[in-house]
Amino acid sequence: MVKLTAAATKSIPRIIIFALTLVYGFSGLFFRDPWKNEDAIGFGGMWTLFRGNSLDWVVPHLAGRDISLGTPLPYWMGATLIELFSRFIGAANAARLYSAICFFAAALAIWYATYLLGRRREVQPMALAVGGQPDMKSYGMTLADGALLIFLACVGLAQRAHETTPMMAQLMGISIVLYGTVRGLDKPWQGGLWTGLGISIVALSSNLTLSLIVVGSTIIAVLASNAKLRFRWTLTSTVLGLLGFALWPALWHINNLPLEWRHIAEQGWRNMPEMRSSPSMDSLGFLSVNFWAYAWPVWPLAIVSLAHWGRIKEAGAWRAPHLCIPLSLFIGSLIYTLFRLEANEHDLMIMIPSLSIIAAFSLPILKRSVISFIDWFAMFSFTLIALAIWIIWLAKVTGFPESTAANVTRLLPGFEAQFNYLAFVVALVITALWLAVVRWRTSRAPKEIWRCLIISASGTTLMWVLLMTLWLPTINYAKTYRHVSARLSQVIPASSACINTSNLGFAQLASFEYFSKLTFRDDADCPWMLTHTQSEAKAYAQLNNKKLHLIWEDRRAADRDERLRLYEVLPE
Repeated sequence: MVKLTAAATKSIPRIIIFALTLVYGFSGLFFRDPWKNEDAIGFGGMWTLFRGNSLDWVVPHLAGRDISLGTPLPYWMGATLIELFSRFIGAANAARLYSAICFFAAALAIWYATYLLGRRREVQPMALAVGGQPDMKSYGMTLADGALLIFLACVGLAQRAHETTPMMAQLMGISIVLYGTVRGLDKPWQGGLWTGLGISIVALSSNLTLSLIVVGSTIIAVLASNAKLRFRWTLTSTVLGLLGFALWPALWHINNLPLEWRHIAEQGWRNMPEMRSSPSMDSLGFLSVNFWAYAWPVWPLAIVSLAHWGRIKEAGAWRAPHLCIPLSLFIGSLIYTLFRLEANEHDLMIMIPSLSIIAAFSLPILKRSVISFIDWFAMFSFTLIALAIWIIWLAKVTGFPESTAANVTRLLPGFEAQFNYLAFVVALVITALWLAVVRWRTSRAPKEIWRCLIISASGTTLMWVLLMTLWLPTINYAKTYRHVSARLSQVIPASSACINTSNLGFAQLASFEYFSKLTFRDDADCPWMLTHTQSEAKAYAQLNNKKLHLIWEDRRAADRDERLRLYEVLPE
């Protein structure tokens, strides 16, 4: 039990938390190209569906490459948004509305799940002898605000939550499963509908391994909880979940999918992204190095919460819904990441909703020293980051400091910085708001339990908005294939025959397909071949008894290791 006054659970003004979430969610979605790697691949699948036929919609893939990108929901959503909005804002911008939908749905689900858990009797503060303790609704709202701020403050989500990847739909699905399971504790029918919907979203946006792990984790959470869910929740969530699992295979039969493509779809469902049958040491190594920075400040707050609530002497403390439900989903997500062939930052996203909910319950019991450390660390770190962003931007635009400008030129040869008045004003406003938040936090001693998060969440938003205003042209220049594609198009007429892209990565193929009007295909009979290395070209020539003539060589300015080569294929 904790001791709190009503003043400590005063919720954040709605306009502030709504504005913070909207600014964070929409920044970086527009005025840029698809970025290497996963962002370009996700958009490439959506672009292929938008321009394709029924086969492309049943089995998402990249144009000219008969390999499934996996389950179809993210690509259905992106292609539909391109169809609806591309004429107004462009195809790439329209596709990224998918990311915004997933992000805001996840944020809303996390807020409501925490709110419902925060109203439960077992987590309420101790009644004070003279009264003045918070009521259940106020306490729940404050914890929910805290969970949302923790979610926004997660450093690793900034870029990854603004990319067109299937992991965004997975993030949304897992968050909805959490909300539905919690909602089912008091409203079984409604909770079952949301849980079933969340399971369906996960089943239609991830591989079978993650889908089954989410189902298994939910079942374990329900069985372990000391607040038993009712039959109505079980029935509703089970029926909807089964429908979600059955929908994609049903479309194979309805559309009379050829046997070859059915095999491709099944392979994608099982192994996209690639999985191992045992834990991967590469994934374990990645987690041990990257998780702590990626999930800051979520993980330390979650540890504090588990340490406090788990040691309560009342029987079954670990079986309380506010612990066992999110903890079970987190452990499931962690297991999934360990079984990935080679985990990356996108895989860590699915852990954050569960951890954010757990971490929110640390707020009532945080010590003043911990609060001060989190505040000052965030204040110092994000102020330095903002200062660096401004200085480097100034160097790019004005040439001063000269050493910084020279470094930018060396790293990005050919890039010409231009002053953008709108971006400058937005960056100036967000910086002024940051200074106002810092002044508010340091000039008074607020009692609200969410006070240690406002700096972290605002700092993450400041960092991301500055990058997506002052640095957006620079980052876009470094991560796009637009310029390389334009130079390739000058070498080969658009009416030319196909280009063999068997040796290109998914991101490169997706980018070239979007930025040029050339025809790309994984076909050894194409009269042109685009590849990386001379060894790949020689192996192709020997295998197919062909002669290759190098006619073009190029790379992205920011990538010194990548080298693209175009060969004309001639008979031996």
